[in-house]
Amino acid sequence: MAEKEARISLKDNKEAAIFFGSGDDNFKYLRSICPADISARGADIYIKGNTEEEVNLCFDLVRSLIEIVESEEQLNISDINYMHNLLQQGKKTRHRDIVSGTIVTTVRGKGIKAKTLGQKRYVQAIVRDDVVFGIGPAGTGKTYLAVVMAVNALKNKDVERIILVRPAVEAGEKLGFLPGDFIEKVNPYLRPLYDGLFDILGVDVTQRYLEKNIIEIAPLAYMRGRTLNNAFIILDEAQNTTPQQMKMFLTRLGFGSKAVITGDITQVDLPKEEYSGLIEIQKILGKVKGVSFEYLSKEDVIRHPLVQKIINAYECYEAAEYHQ
Repeated sequence: MAEKEARISLKDNKEAAIFFGSGDDNFKYLRSICPADISARGADIYIKGNTEEEVNLCFDLVRSLIEIVESEEQLNISDINYMHNLLQQGKKTRHRDIVSGTIVTTVRGKGIKAKTLGQKRYVQAIVRDDVVFGIGPAGTGKTYLAVVMAVNALKNKDVERIILVRPAVEAGEKLGFLPGDFIEKVNPYLRPLYDGLFDILGVDVTQRYLEKNIIEIAPLAYMRGRTLNNAFIILDEAQNTTPQQMKMFLTRLGFGSKAVITGDITQVDLPKEEYSGLIEIQKILGKVKGVSFEYLSKEDVIRHPLVQKIINAYECYEAAEYHQ
């Protein structure tokens, strides 16, 4: 059987350097996941395979990665992994149809965009609706993108403040055994929210906003009895709310406010006798206009490619345990 071949070229040495990556890491990973043989000479990439299907898959993948290089002037293994997964599912999606425009620019000058189809739908829902649920596994950008959208709304003067909320429930430990007062005890569980703010606004601006109460970070218990007007409110780790806490939180929403509720329903840390409010609320509000449920999946994971494999392995294990 005659081998099938294809060739595709990068525009110049600058693009080639980005495409191949430091120490050719991107290219090595690309070769490891492609069914056809890929080689390079200068800025030319050659693809050889036993079937036209193999060659076409690799050609489409390389072309989509070159589009990312041209558009973003960067490329990493997560990008390669994501585009490869899309093509394997038969989705010949162009990069320009996936990414959103720059939402905000970090203090280091990096533009933050949605990087997957799921993330783009999530961002669009936050723009469109006043209550949005972002549900999915770790690494899908649920919390980070919610913080990004909150900062964007604050900068555009769509809201007057940002309120970041988390239930004080944690895996395997009790707050009473930890040192310090209540706020000091829950601060470690609010760390991911701080990290997102520091990345986007910088430490100094974040601290100044916290001091002026333009940004407030609080445990969920502190929300009772309040009405929150002209605010962007994020409830993170919402799988660890009880149904009563979820109802309490959602009824705090005032005029000119927007709420984003994020969580992973596969990682509930509540006591076994407690039911997750995030699981229940999907049944209650699923058909309410102005409320969106956006589901991010392992395909939207933008961390190390192994994270997807770990999620897959857990899904297979839990499915097998369930059927025993």
